[in-house]
Amino acid sequence: MSVMQKDMTIEQKERLETIRHSTSHVMAEAVLKLFPGSKVAIGPSIENGFYYDFELTRPITQEDLPVIEKEMRKILSSNKEFQRKELSREEARAMFADQPYKLELIDGLPEDATISIYNQGDFTDLCRGPHVCSTKEINAQSFKLMKTAGAYWRGDVERPMLTRIYGTAWEKPADLKAYLDMLAEAERRDHRKLGREMDLFHIDEDNPGEIFWHPNGWMIYSIIRDYVREKIRKDGYVEVNTPFVMPRSLWERSGHWAKYKENMFITESEKRLFALKPMNCPGHVEIFKSRLRSYKDLPLRMAEFGSCTRNEASGALHGIMRVRGFVQDDAHIFCTEEQIPSEVKKFCHLLKDIYKDFGFGDDKISVKFSTRPELRVGDDATWDRAEAALAEACTQAGLEYTLQPGEGAFYGPKLEFTLVDALGREWQCGTIQADFQLPAPDRLNAEYVGDDNAKHNPVMLHRAVLGSLERFIGILIENFAGAFPAWLHYQQVAVIPVAPAFNDYAQKVAASLEEAGFRAEADLSNDRMNAKIRLAQTQKIPYMLVVGEKEEADQAVAVRFRDGRQQQVMKLADFTAYLQENVSKHSVEL
Repeated sequence: MSVMQKDMTIEQKERLETIRHSTSHVMAEAVLKLFPGSKVAIGPSIENGFYYDFELTRPITQEDLPVIEKEMRKILSSNKEFQRKELSREEARAMFADQPYKLELIDGLPEDATISIYNQGDFTDLCRGPHVCSTKEINAQSFKLMKTAGAYWRGDVERPMLTRIYGTAWEKPADLKAYLDMLAEAERRDHRKLGREMDLFHIDEDNPGEIFWHPNGWMIYSIIRDYVREKIRKDGYVEVNTPFVMPRSLWERSGHWAKYKENMFITESEKRLFALKPMNCPGHVEIFKSRLRSYKDLPLRMAEFGSCTRNEASGALHGIMRVRGFVQDDAHIFCTEEQIPSEVKKFCHLLKDIYKDFGFGDDKISVKFSTRPELRVGDDATWDRAEAALAEACTQAGLEYTLQPGEGAFYGPKLEFTLVDALGREWQCGTIQADFQLPAPDRLNAEYVGDDNAKHNPVMLHRAVLGSLERFIGILIENFAGAFPAWLHYQQVAVIPVAPAFNDYAQKVAASLEEAGFRAEADLSNDRMNAKIRLAQTQKIPYMLVVGEKEEADQAVAVRFRDGRQQQVMKLADFTAYLQENVSKHSVEL
């Protein structure tokens, strides 16, 4: 949902969607006037705006968009009514005889479907509506055309490539300005841009969706992984590692081969098919089954920083936010049905504790409870028990949640934890899912011996806190605009001598901080002091220690804070103690 739409009433959101849909029709009219003979496809409202797909008589560029906007404003000034009319199939086909994409849409409608059109002046479009009453309800200063892109007709690579024009529309000019300002700030924070500037990572265009981590980025990655590793160790998890390549037979038994095969990379060896694992669940069940388990072993919390690969479409990839190769902070809790509430409650406390250290307090977390989808496995009685157990866990953990009926996984209900970043954008990260199906006899048949000496199937709780580490780091980059908290930054301190004569002292300061466990470097390059400070600021290093004759004599440092606070002189020992307290508390402030 748009950052600016979160607090709107349902009626306000519906009106805004109607304005956007109507604006897309105005854009289509303008395009047909400017490019006679073009073919129109579809033009829906979407989050934050609208688009319309065209087969144009000539290619267009970004420079054409202001011309189209000008024509749209001319149309709006004429105050045309949107008029709805219902037609028979034959009438509709005759009306759109020269528009092949509309004819295909008409032919695809059910026999008993109502076919409607909307007119605004001389422009007519096949549409079910709704629309505003008149073009005067669209403010001529409250919309903007944003970009063009290629789009296959109906998303099919075998069909024609159309030109998609995106736009945004709002009720008031002030709303448009606020949205455009937010986009400008989001662009400033773009993790791909900052990733280059801070030398964190790169992605080769010949190897889409796979990340090359540079030393700076890998340092942040390792800090986060090691932090989570220590947190879960203290919370009672055992860490495992499962094969990256596993046989087709396992994926068939788990059900992934039938339901997820198109997203898996498949390879062959010795006339057998294998898949690069897209998730870790089946491997964890195999470890559980490797020996006879007792009810006394439960709950068994099994964690893995599992390297997964998914065959995502290249068009869906986005920096390090959406990739093909990634690592999950994955874990599966094998437990009895009675243990579900306490284990989910325990997980929620762990999740909140971890999020807090990354700067996401309770006011930045929302919870969604997704229940049984229409297409699912398992009987209703099992789903009743699973949903009741998750609801009880929420009660015990004091969680408030929004219900999402029908949005659960095909094998069980789930809780989704969404973070709100510095721009108010929402990111779904953590999740816990109650699965009665994968360990069942007709799947992977995980068993334990109960206190009645009979064999039982455990419940499997799938859970992640960060989700994909790669995506989470992308979220952090944009949330902090690259200015990571000191405990997370790849370099916590830059020591800058005022002149080459003080290089030795700068090295001693950096070595002292390194020995105390901090990430510090002395800049001994030939650049002038101001250039070194600017470089450290570009890298968003939390602390810059400037040292010269007086600092060396007093065994002190002149501290410059990244956030622009006044420089202050501190004894090196005092600064070390200050930094130790800040880092040990995982503070997000300097």
